[in-house]
Amino acid sequence: MIVQHTGIQPEIVVQAIPDDERVWVPQAPDVWFRPLLLNTVTGSWCNLLRVRKTGVLSRHIHPSWVTGYVIKGAWRYLEHDWVANAGAFVYEPPGEIHTLVVDEVTGADEMITVFNIHGAMVYLDDAGRHVGYEDVFTKLEMCRRHYEANGLGADYVRQFVR
Repeated sequence: MIVQHTGIQPEIVVQAIPDDERVWVPQAPDVWFRPLLLNTVTGSWCNLLRVRKTGVLSRHIHPSWVTGYVIKGAWRYLEHDWVANAGAFVYEPPGEIHTLVVDEVTGADEMITVFNIHGAMVYLDDAGRHVGYEDVFTKLEMCRRHYEANGLGADYVRQFVR
């Protein structure tokens, strides 16, 4: 007998790397994310980030902490001397500006990383000026638009919302 408690959302159990390419939501040229959890209560989200290009992805800052686990490939931050290779766990403290790159230093031209983000991502230009942001609600809207346009339907994303 399964007991469903009032107010408790069901588990999410999905194939993380989907068989259907339409599940990957385009974020920039050769950059996609795959939502795993969009928590509108806590303002956090968990997704896979897939990058299939070399070069700078983004310069950004997080007001809260972020964790990541590299599934495939490698990436680094220009501001640090380490490379996050497949199998690496990364903790990012809040308030640090960093520039994500996949390049010849990493030895990879593709990466897939699970990121768990609390709060927002604030994008910055080279001078450190705010040029954009993402939060759980902008991610949710990106998913809705993409899934609607690609035959999965705007409600497809609801399975990831908590």
